[in-house]
Amino acid sequence: MNFLSIFVLIPLLMLAGLWAARGIKAIRGVMITGASALLIAAVVLTFMYLGERNAGNTAEMLFRADTLWYAPLHISYSVGVDGISVAMLLLSAIIVFTGTFASWRLQPLTKEYFLWFTLLSMGVFGFFISVDLFTMFMFYEIALIPMYLLIGVWGSGRKEYAAMKLTLMLMGGSAFLLIGILGIYFGSGATTMNLLEIAQLHNIPFAQQCIWFPLTFLGFGVLGALFPFHTWSPDGHASAPTAVSMLHAGVLMKLGGYGCFRIAMYLMPEAANELSWIFLILTGISVVYGAFSACVQTDLKYINAYSSVSHCGLVLFAILMLNQTAATGAILQMLSHGLMTALFFALIGMIYGRTHTRDIRELAGLMKIMPFLSVCYVIAGLANLGLPGLSGFIAEMTIFVGSFQNNDVFHRTLTIIACSSIVITAVYILRLVGKILYGTCTNKHHLELTDATWDERVAVICLIVCVAGLGMAPFWVSHMIGESVLPVVSQLIP
Repeated sequence: MNFLSIFVLIPLLMLAGLWAARGIKAIRGVMITGASALLIAAVVLTFMYLGERNAGNTAEMLFRADTLWYAPLHISYSVGVDGISVAMLLLSAIIVFTGTFASWRLQPLTKEYFLWFTLLSMGVFGFFISVDLFTMFMFYEIALIPMYLLIGVWGSGRKEYAAMKLTLMLMGGSAFLLIGILGIYFGSGATTMNLLEIAQLHNIPFAQQCIWFPLTFLGFGVLGALFPFHTWSPDGHASAPTAVSMLHAGVLMKLGGYGCFRIAMYLMPEAANELSWIFLILTGISVVYGAFSACVQTDLKYINAYSSVSHCGLVLFAILMLNQTAATGAILQMLSHGLMTALFFALIGMIYGRTHTRDIRELAGLMKIMPFLSVCYVIAGLANLGLPGLSGFIAEMTIFVGSFQNNDVFHRTLTIIACSSIVITAVYILRLVGKILYGTCTNKHHLELTDATWDERVAVICLIVCVAGLGMAPFWVSHMIGESVLPVVSQLIP
């Protein structure tokens, strides 16, 4: 069996184990065993990939496997990974592992919750290992469908509205995406849906590229919170349970940026060069609009949700700059944002579980009562505003340096505008930290407030270690990513 198939097989075994489990201890045992196995597999894969690269293996995709599924449409179970895929698999495994601990005490319907959570995870892992267009789309849909129930059943606030809005908007994006994929397949005249082989043929007519590129980019861009199709994101994040918010913002939204880069940009480079300016304007609006919107929110989850719109906008913004440095920064930003937004949502869920409010006007003085959670919240905030030594700094600096390499007024003006988001982010993060952590606690539940439990500490410490590790030792990751970005970028250079 191909090693990459482990990332689909383990979630399948977890689903079977959860179905058979009786009692909360058995359910937790299945989840932590499976999540740990996925994390170990991701770490092993990372070392295997680095070993192959150090040994001089220059193949674009490693650990390839192809099994024909449906001959009439040339659909295959085709898998393979490069440095970008490996980084995304490692991120996904970390978020699933920490999200399991963040859901440790979830009630009611614990088994059903973890069944849907595991199915969502399987879709994410399957998407990142696939190199067949149809297989990627299938796993993409598997990752989206569970969100409706996870939010609608286990969410809070306007959960039914948020679940319906998220599902309808993402399914609308999927419709655009499916049309784009079919256009790529039939337009290329290929006898395969393998994206590597379609890229090598490089025979999609320019006129067709100009039709299929906007549809494909828009289809993935909806999940990447592309303006003005981002409105599902804040409502979805605000209503989702803690671990679902972690996986949704930390990993699921990365499918959008990954798909835009891997499919839209790679397979239709001429259209990308011709039409990128349109989407650059939209992503530039996402970056600044998301940051300004976060400034005026009073709900902790909405603040982080709009912050995610801004940071995910930076990912698409960098991809559209069409150079290696900016594209490397985009992947680093996906990693950085995935870790720090998962950390934020985990901490917000823990604070909400104790104070029963997310309104910053009703929160103050938490540092005295919950010192561990408060210090961790400060670290998350500093990572979000780009403090050197944490992951946000290296990702954003790489993006802005790469973006400024485009020596024309249009690109540099947009880059300067996008850079303003750094200042705006600092404003709302510092205001937020000062408001909720210091002063006198006025919450009506202040006598019942406690600090983090052992399971919460495991989740939070793991994420902080990863955020600091990426910030202080980013070079092996950036080198691994940069090598894999090059084949795509080389197609984009006019």
